[in-house]
Amino acid sequence: MLQTSSMWPSSLFTVMVMVSMTTMDVVVSGLHIELPPNTTVTAILGFGDSIIDPGNNNGMNTLIKCNFLPYGKDFKGGNVPTGRFSNGKIPTDLLAEALGLKEYVPAYLDPNLQSEELLTGVSFASGATGYDPMTSRIASVIPLSDQIGMFQEYIKKLKRLVGEDRANFIIANSIALVVAGSDDIANTYFDTPFRRRDYDVNSYTDLMSNSASSFFQDLYKLGIRRMGVFSAPPIGCVPSQRTIGGGVHRVCAENYNEAAKLFNSKLSSALDTLSTRLPSSRPVYIDIYNPLLDLIQNPSNYGFQVVDRGCCGTGLLEVTILCNQMDNVCSDYTKYIFWDSYHPTEAAYQILIDQFAKKYISSLI
Repeated sequence: MLQTSSMWPSSLFTVMVMVSMTTMDVVVSGLHIELPPNTTVTAILGFGDSIIDPGNNNGMNTLIKCNFLPYGKDFKGGNVPTGRFSNGKIPTDLLAEALGLKEYVPAYLDPNLQSEELLTGVSFASGATGYDPMTSRIASVIPLSDQIGMFQEYIKKLKRLVGEDRANFIIANSIALVVAGSDDIANTYFDTPFRRRDYDVNSYTDLMSNSASSFFQDLYKLGIRRMGVFSAPPIGCVPSQRTIGGGVHRVCAENYNEAAKLFNSKLSSALDTLSTRLPSSRPVYIDIYNPLLDLIQNPSNYGFQVVDRGCCGTGLLEVTILCNQMDNVCSDYTKYIFWDSYHPTEAAYQILIDQFAKKYISSLI
């Protein structure tokens, strides 16, 4: 695993809805997803960046980690920092809980990981990685190629645990969540000079989408059939990027957002292509851009009050090691969309995952 030094930090409301499928229905109610008869989701497997990293960076020689307070302030009853880049649960936890699999999806590299956890899923994600291999090198974190290697090791352990047939069944009936792209755009392209010397935004987003497509095909070769792939978010509207690129009034940095939208269009097309080329596959593009932007633009509709800064410290730049026990935190995180200057609160994640489940879960199963 390549290690380099870096100074660049990483960057369900309750409504019952029936989603019609061919001969079956999915019921989503609050934090519970009821699957139709004879339909199984065996595990949640996470790949990508800090949005679904539950602590894989903890033991690494990188600045991109958060296994200290105030991270985890509201996790497991309070003040339990695990390496999750939020105050509480993250999307993989919320989806696994909604499916009735388990309450938390652990980090694959957790030194205390129990063998039985492998049966219902783990996360291989690493904060600050991206589709561009350079992104992980800048931040000294786990690239997607090494996450594939970790997954291969996981498969071997799973086969030893339950046998080859059962292991293959678990993998084929799992949901792999893939979240990446924001660190490529914010950190590697706009905040460092390394890629802008050789790429404009169009060619750089081509690089990202081509790398993403290769990664999805690698997952398929290893037995993954259901892939939920998050789009890039409106990265120019997260607090840190407002501070860096939004001028004196800290408006959304629209050049970041335009790059995200361009990448998302290419990512969506790539997934459509793969769905026709890979037999029995269900690669699903999950639009996070517009739901998160709606939270930011219409916060009162969702019970939020603060959209342009995080709950930790000033909320303008604090993230990872800059958000620490020396910082004060807001008194009520449920009023904030962002926990630090880059990552949403559990309250925001709950709304986004509820919307995701209602719109996309039927396509994944």
